[in-house]
Amino acid sequence: MKSMRIGLLAQQTDTHIETIRYYEKQGLLPEPQRDTANFRVYQAQHVERLNFIRQCRLLDLSLEEIRQLLEVKDTPAASCDAVNQVVDEHIHHVQQRIQELQGLAEKLQHIRGQCQTAQAAARCGILQELSQPVSAQDKAELSRETHLK
Repeated sequence: MKSMRIGLLAQQTDTHIETIRYYEKQGLLPEPQRDTANFRVYQAQHVERLNFIRQCRLLDLSLEEIRQLLEVKDTPAASCDAVNQVVDEHIHHVQQRIQELQGLAEKLQHIRGQCQTAQAAARCGILQELSQPVSAQDKAELSRETHLK
């Protein structure tokens, strides 16, 4: 594969140019060499690495999780135990998120039940419910951090 500029890399990997530059700044994608006109020049390894990153993002892996996987990938003799650990932890995060989303769906169904018929907005049960102070439990959920960064 010939070398290419960022536009062609973006096209071949279906990735926005800004995203490619972001991954470079984050250290996930190695900085490419520059040609005599100071344009970035990408090689086949950039395509492969960017495809790897995109596959990881499709699985909703965080940039830190991707970084950990790339460290192992860049060390072919390394044990894949670290890979298994990253994936196992991510599965746990996904399962937690599913539970949270199920709880959110239940809350939304409860709120939806507050307004069964069309009426004046001033009497809308949904709007009234949403105007209530946030409970202590909901405050805790709002302040909770997720593993995604």
